[in-house]
Amino acid sequence: MNPQNFNRRAFVKTLAGVAAGHALSHNASAAPTAPTRKPIALGMDNFAVRAMGWKAPELLDYAASLKLDSLLISDLDAYTSLEDGYLREIKATADRLKIQIYAGSWSICPSSVRFKKTWGTAEEHLATGIRVAKTLGSPVFRVILGASDDRKTPGGIRARIADTVTVLKNCERQARDAGIKIAVENHAGDMHSWELVDLIEAAGPQFVGANIDSGNSTWTLEDPMDVLERLGPYVACSSLRDNMIWNTPEGATIAWTAAGEGLIDWTRYIERWSALCPKVPVMIETISGFSRSFPYKKDEFWAHYDRRPEALAHFEAMAQRGHEIPNFKAPEGADKKAAEQAFQKAELERSIRHLREVIGIGLKP
Repeated sequence: MNPQNFNRRAFVKTLAGVAAGHALSHNASAAPTAPTRKPIALGMDNFAVRAMGWKAPELLDYAASLKLDSLLISDLDAYTSLEDGYLREIKATADRLKIQIYAGSWSICPSSVRFKKTWGTAEEHLATGIRVAKTLGSPVFRVILGASDDRKTPGGIRARIADTVTVLKNCERQARDAGIKIAVENHAGDMHSWELVDLIEAAGPQFVGANIDSGNSTWTLEDPMDVLERLGPYVACSSLRDNMIWNTPEGATIAWTAAGEGLIDWTRYIERWSALCPKVPVMIETISGFSRSFPYKKDEFWAHYDRRPEALAHFEAMAQRGHEIPNFKAPEGADKKAAEQAFQKAELERSIRHLREVIGIGLKP
């Protein structure tokens, strides 16, 4: 991502938020009235702090400093080795810190625009991930199909879904034998939530589930609450963040933001989470600081998306409540890398603080 247009005042406010977060974590009297606790684990997706360039040990230390229950390491490059001995050391560290690792990687659709041959064929990639997940003690291996551009490829998204189902079925025995559920994400506008349900049902819900992403939900012009209702029974993993949406002459613009600073009603969202998938951790993947426009009021937009009036109406109702927010840009003269790192950590830490102190989730005190 290439965030832009973030002013100095907003940057200073971001840094102040980090300091405030640390102060609150050490001063219970400064916190608001404690909410009713809910027995839902709280964690993070390592992509939230991608600018840090951390490997698994550093990610675990950071998650421990935030008193998190779980950590989704969503790419295999975060390990310096995929040898079982090294992975067992990572698991031992996680066990000592009382953090549940969730393992993941990227596209397993061989015909996707996002597929890379780094890990071999799609089946080889998935087989490696299953082994890694089992060695780490992860209950899932999170993967993706691709991105919104896959909707424009020959045969459209349905053809890409079929290709992904084939790969999943080819690795079904390995996943079942390892006791690993493959968690497919609704990723970057690739699938509507109902299309992901179709993929899971076609592959086999006994070993395939969903990695639910509340930010990506809006990139298919859906209300994240509707997506939770539809995917909830299949959810095995999560990568969550808030959304700000506002109307434009051609459609709407979407910006992802910290939990509690967008349009999601997190009290209601967690109530439904408690009913639909209470054993799955709420893991935060903030990807803030930029925006993307969706010209859905143009007829040609719907050549690649499934137009469902009720779903669109709920999305539009969100946009009516939203307002424009600035993109991120490092202040003039600041070290850009350091500024981006501070921004990413602040977005994540504010999200964790909101969910723990206002909504009342997280298993650790």
